Amino acid sequence: MLNGKRILLIVGGGIAAFKALELIRLIRKAGGAVTPVLTQAGQEFVTPLSASALAAEKVYTDLFDLTDEAEMGHIELSRSADLVVVAPATADLIAKMANGHANDLASTLLMATDTPVLMAPAMNVRMWLHPANQRNVATLEADGIACVGPDEGDMACGEFGPGRLAEPEAILDAIIARLGEGPLTGKHVLVTSGPTHEPIDPVRYIANRSSGAQGSAIASALVRLGARVTFVTGPADAPHPQGANIVPVQTADEMLSAVNAALPADAAIFAAAVADWRVESATDSKIKKTKTGKPPALKLSENPDILATVARKRKDRPKLVIGFAAETDDVIANATAKRARKKCDWIVANDVSPETGIMGGTENAVTVIDKDGAESWPRASKTDVARRLASRIADALAK
Repeated sequence: MLNGKRILLIVGGGIAAFKALELIRLIRKAGGAVTPVLTQAGQEFVTPLSASALAAEKVYTDLFDLTDEAEMGHIELSRSADLVVVAPATADLIAKMANGHANDLASTLLMATDTPVLMAPAMNVRMWLHPANQRNVATLEADGIACVGPDEGDMACGEFGPGRLAEPEAILDAIIARLGEGPLTGKHVLVTSGPTHEPIDPVRYIANRSSGAQGSAIASALVRLGARVTFVTGPADAPHPQGANIVPVQTADEMLSAVNAALPADAAIFAAAVADWRVESATDSKIKKTKTGKPPALKLSENPDILATVARKRKDRPKLVIGFAAETDDVIANATAKRARKKCDWIVANDVSPETGIMGGTENAVTVIDKDGAESWPRASKTDVARRLASRIADALAK
């Protein structure tokens, strides 16, 4: 997949640095070559000997090493690779990158390079969410530096939230996509995500508990495989997928318009939890309580069926149309019937009964239903489900 591409891997200091060793192994297994650079802090977690043994390359650590400078100066080292990867990218390294500091080998390489850069942040959740760090990340993204992760989950410090280093497999996917070597390179994929908000009055609306996490994870996984992704999202809690074209909407009508505007596409994945109904005549003023205490009568109308609209025979129908079925009873039977009714190619079904913790949670357990039957996948993180689904989509589009 990497076909002899050279990766300059900068390993920052943090407990997640141990994953850099697995990343080296995966890059080499994919056909790439790795030159490791360890920061002083990085060497507290990963030894130069272990990195060198896995990379089968010399490891660089010191800006002022006369031997290294004589054999390959830091300027040449910074430009000899096809991609510079920073994993883990600590808050300190990100701050140096964003503000142009060059006081050690890693930061000097990053300042001197004209090679594309991919960073994989990893830090405590409070550090990741700190306004200064978020400003620095935004600066780097504006400068054209790509980002993979961070993931959300338990941390070594005992806290929970965003800040975990992306898994080595996900970083490898991002490397392949960044180098234009992914299996979905040249493909356009449309993804819908999140809930829709159907207004009752200016302060109230009809909605559901969808967090948008699964749709966002799917879009991220597709980007990592090289796809050009249009991400149409309702007002969701989950972070937007980096590298996708984000189209925010509020209502089902707005989502349908955005979907039609995004077509044609090679594939369309409808992960959004679109509200089935809307208030027929939403008011422009807040509805007040009456003296009688009787609640207002709300007349509901059915929202457009976005999945069925796109899945039907039409000139711009994508080659692959995938719907989602969030069920609480007879999951596979109801989802199978939905696939036939909507005329889509696949349905991804899941049980969202309250006891499963899936709706709004970090894990999912899905069954993929197509014309050949149903394939149930074990419960896993939404990131892993997304990665597996993206791989299946890539295989289908390659046929």
